[in-house]
Amino acid sequence: MIDKPLPESGLRRAVGLVAALNLAYFGVEFAVALAIGSVSLFADSIDFLEDTSVNCLILVALAWSARWRARVGMALSGILLAPGLATLWTAWEKFMAPVPPQPLPLLLTGAGAFAINLTCAFVLAGYRHHSGSLTKAAFLSTRNDVFANVAIIAAGLLTAHTLSVWPDLIVGLGIAAINADAARKVWAAAKKEHLTAES
Repeated sequence: MIDKPLPESGLRRAVGLVAALNLAYFGVEFAVALAIGSVSLFADSIDFLEDTSVNCLILVALAWSARWRARVGMALSGILLAPGLATLWTAWEKFMAPVPPQPLPLLLTGAGAFAINLTCAFVLAGYRHHSGSLTKAAFLSTRNDVFANVAIIAAGLLTAHTLSVWPDLIVGLGIAAINADAARKVWAAAKKEHLTAES
Protein backbone atom coordinates (compact mmCIF):
# COMPACT_ATOMS: atom_id res chain seq x y z
CA MET A 1 0.00 0.00 0.00
CA ILE A 2 1.26 3.47 -0.92
CA ASP A 3 1.92 5.76 2.02
CA LYS A 4 -0.67 8.57 2.23
CA PRO A 5 0.20 12.11 3.27
CA LEU A 6 -1.14 13.02 6.70
CA PRO A 7 -0.52 16.05 8.87
CA GLU A 8 2.77 15.27 10.63
CA SER A 9 1.58 17.01 13.79
CA GLY A 10 -1.23 14.47 14.20
CA LEU A 11 1.14 11.55 13.78
CA ARG A 12 3.59 13.09 16.23
CA ARG A 13 0.87 13.55 18.85
CA ALA A 14 -0.30 9.97 18.40
CA VAL A 15 3.19 8.50 18.67
CA GLY A 16 4.04 10.72 21.65
CA LEU A 17 0.91 9.61 23.52
CA VAL A 18 1.63 5.95 22.84
CA ALA A 19 5.24 6.33 24.03
CA ALA A 20 4.09 7.96 27.30
CA LEU A 21 1.47 5.28 28.00
CA ASN A 22 3.95 2.49 27.33
CA LEU A 23 6.60 3.97 29.59
CA ALA A 24 4.13 4.48 32.43
CA TYR A 25 2.79 0.93 32.33
CA PHE A 26 6.27 -0.57 31.95
CA GLY A 27 7.00 0.59 35.49
CA VAL A 28 3.77 -0.93 36.83
CA GLU A 29 4.11 -4.28 35.10
CA PHE A 30 7.84 -4.68 35.75
CA ALA A 31 7.35 -4.10 39.48
CA VAL A 32 4.52 -6.65 39.67
CA ALA A 33 6.46 -9.18 37.59
CA LEU A 34 9.41 -9.03 40.00
CA ALA A 35 7.15 -9.16 43.04
CA ILE A 36 5.26 -12.31 42.00
CA GLY A 37 7.88 -14.01 39.82
CA SER A 38 5.90 -13.99 36.56
CA VAL A 39 7.63 -14.84 33.26
CA SER A 40 4.74 -13.58 31.13
CA LEU A 41 4.49 -10.24 32.95
CA PHE A 42 8.26 -9.82 32.82
CA ALA A 43 8.24 -10.46 29.06
CA ASP A 44 5.35 -8.07 28.57
CA SER A 45 6.93 -5.34 30.71
CA ILE A 46 10.11 -5.48 28.65
CA ASP A 47 7.87 -5.28 25.62
CA PHE A 48 6.32 -2.06 26.99
CA LEU A 49 9.83 -0.63 27.32
CA GLU A 50 10.63 -1.75 23.77
CA ASP A 51 7.46 -0.06 22.51
CA THR A 52 8.51 3.14 24.27
CA SER A 53 11.88 3.00 22.47
CA VAL A 54 10.24 2.29 19.10
CA ASN A 55 7.87 5.24 19.37
CA CYS A 56 10.60 7.61 20.60
CA LEU A 57 12.75 6.62 17.62
CA ILE A 58 9.80 7.23 15.32
CA LEU A 59 9.40 10.77 16.72
CA VAL A 60 13.06 11.47 15.96
CA ALA A 61 13.05 9.87 12.50
CA LEU A 62 9.83 11.37 11.09
CA ALA A 63 11.71 14.33 9.63
CA TRP A 64 14.31 12.12 7.91
CA SER A 65 14.42 11.01 4.28
CA ALA A 66 12.73 7.78 3.13
CA ARG A 67 16.13 6.07 2.94
CA TRP A 68 17.02 6.90 6.55
CA ARG A 69 13.54 5.99 7.77
CA ALA A 70 13.98 2.60 6.14
CA ARG A 71 17.33 2.14 7.89
CA VAL A 72 15.75 3.00 11.24
CA GLY A 73 13.00 0.50 10.43
CA MET A 74 15.60 -2.23 9.96
CA ALA A 75 17.17 -1.28 13.28
CA LEU A 76 13.76 -1.45 14.96
CA SER A 77 13.33 -5.01 13.74
CA GLY A 78 16.31 -5.90 15.93
CA ILE A 79 14.83 -4.02 18.89
CA LEU A 80 11.66 -6.08 18.52
CA LEU A 81 13.72 -9.20 19.27
CA ALA A 82 14.98 -7.91 22.62
CA PRO A 83 11.91 -8.85 24.68
CA GLY A 84 12.06 -12.38 23.31
CA LEU A 85 15.67 -12.85 24.38
CA ALA A 86 14.92 -11.47 27.85
CA THR A 87 11.96 -13.81 28.12
CA LEU A 88 14.03 -16.88 27.24
CA TRP A 89 16.47 -16.05 30.03
CA THR A 90 13.67 -15.49 32.55
CA ALA A 91 11.95 -18.71 31.46
CA TRP A 92 15.18 -20.66 32.03
CA GLU A 93 15.41 -19.28 35.55
CA LYS A 94 11.78 -20.29 36.16
CA PHE A 95 12.56 -23.83 34.96
CA MET A 96 15.25 -23.98 37.62
CA ALA A 97 12.83 -22.78 40.35
CA PRO A 98 9.28 -23.75 39.20
CA VAL A 99 7.15 -21.67 41.59
CA PRO A 100 3.86 -20.38 40.08
CA PRO A 101 3.13 -16.64 40.27
CA GLN A 102 0.26 -15.32 42.37
CA PRO A 103 -2.85 -15.60 40.15
CA LEU A 104 -4.76 -12.45 41.14
CA PRO A 105 -1.93 -9.92 40.56
CA LEU A 106 -1.12 -11.75 37.30
CA LEU A 107 -4.73 -11.48 36.16
CA LEU A 108 -5.27 -7.86 37.17
CA THR A 109 -1.96 -6.64 35.76
CA GLY A 110 -2.62 -8.46 32.49
CA ALA A 111 -6.05 -6.80 32.29
CA GLY A 112 -4.47 -3.37 32.84
CA ALA A 113 -1.90 -4.06 30.11
CA PHE A 114 -4.73 -5.10 27.78
CA ALA A 115 -6.52 -1.78 28.35
CA ILE A 116 -3.34 0.24 27.70
CA ASN A 117 -2.39 -1.66 24.55
CA LEU A 118 -5.92 -1.61 23.14
CA THR A 119 -5.95 2.17 23.58
CA CYS A 120 -2.56 2.48 21.85
CA ALA A 121 -3.67 0.21 18.99
CA PHE A 122 -6.70 2.43 18.32
CA VAL A 123 -4.52 5.55 18.44
CA LEU A 124 -2.04 4.10 15.91
CA ALA A 125 -4.52 2.28 13.65
CA GLY A 126 -5.14 5.30 11.45
CA TYR A 127 -1.42 5.79 10.85
CA ARG A 128 -0.25 2.21 10.27
CA HIS A 129 0.19 2.68 6.50
CA HIS A 130 1.91 6.08 6.79
CA SER A 131 5.64 6.84 7.07
CA GLY A 132 6.49 3.30 6.02
CA SER A 133 8.03 0.71 8.28
CA LEU A 134 8.32 3.05 11.26
CA THR A 135 4.62 3.35 12.01
CA LYS A 136 4.12 -0.22 10.81
CA ALA A 137 6.56 -1.30 13.53
CA ALA A 138 4.67 0.63 16.19
CA PHE A 139 1.24 -0.63 15.13
CA LEU A 140 2.28 -4.28 14.72
CA SER A 141 3.99 -4.30 18.09
CA THR A 142 0.97 -2.80 19.86
CA ARG A 143 -1.52 -5.06 18.07
CA ASN A 144 0.50 -8.13 19.01
CA ASP A 145 0.64 -6.91 22.60
CA VAL A 146 -3.18 -6.90 22.77
CA PHE A 147 -3.21 -10.59 21.83
CA ALA A 148 -0.44 -11.30 24.34
CA ASN A 149 -2.40 -9.59 27.10
CA VAL A 150 -5.45 -11.77 26.44
CA ALA A 151 -3.14 -14.76 26.85
CA ILE A 152 -1.76 -13.34 30.12
CA ILE A 153 -5.31 -12.97 31.47
CA ALA A 154 -5.99 -16.59 30.50
CA ALA A 155 -2.75 -17.64 32.20
CA GLY A 156 -3.89 -15.91 35.37
CA LEU A 157 -7.18 -17.83 35.31
CA LEU A 158 -5.44 -21.14 34.62
CA THR A 159 -2.86 -20.52 37.32
CA ALA A 160 -5.63 -19.87 39.83
CA HIS A 161 -7.31 -23.13 38.82
CA THR A 162 -4.25 -25.40 38.55
CA LEU A 163 -1.61 -23.69 40.76
CA SER A 164 0.84 -24.68 38.03
CA VAL A 165 3.85 -22.76 36.73
CA TRP A 166 3.16 -23.85 33.13
CA PRO A 167 0.46 -21.37 31.98
CA ASP A 168 2.70 -18.42 32.84
CA LEU A 169 5.73 -20.03 31.22
CA ILE A 170 3.92 -20.97 28.03
CA VAL A 171 2.44 -17.50 27.59
CA GLY A 172 5.82 -15.89 28.24
CA LEU A 173 7.43 -18.00 25.52
CA GLY A 174 4.50 -17.26 23.22
CA ILE A 175 5.12 -13.53 23.62
CA ALA A 176 8.71 -14.12 22.56
CA ALA A 177 7.51 -15.91 19.40
CA ILE A 178 5.03 -13.12 18.56
CA ASN A 179 7.76 -10.50 18.82
CA ALA A 180 10.06 -12.54 16.60
CA ASP A 181 7.38 -12.64 13.89
CA ALA A 182 6.78 -8.88 14.21
CA ALA A 183 10.52 -8.29 13.82
CA ARG A 184 10.52 -10.35 10.62
CA LYS A 185 7.63 -8.35 9.13
CA VAL A 186 9.18 -4.98 9.99
CA TRP A 187 12.56 -6.05 8.55
CA ALA A 188 10.90 -7.10 5.28
CA ALA A 189 8.98 -3.81 5.00
CA ALA A 190 12.04 -1.71 5.80
CA LYS A 191 14.25 -3.64 3.38
CA LYS A 192 11.71 -3.08 0.59
CA GLU A 193 11.60 0.66 1.37
CA HIS A 194 15.38 0.88 1.38
CA LEU A 195 15.64 -0.77 -2.04
CA THR A 196 12.91 1.54 -3.41
CA ALA A 197 14.68 4.64 -2.03
CA GLU A 198 17.97 3.63 -3.67
CA SER A 199 16.43 2.85 -7.07
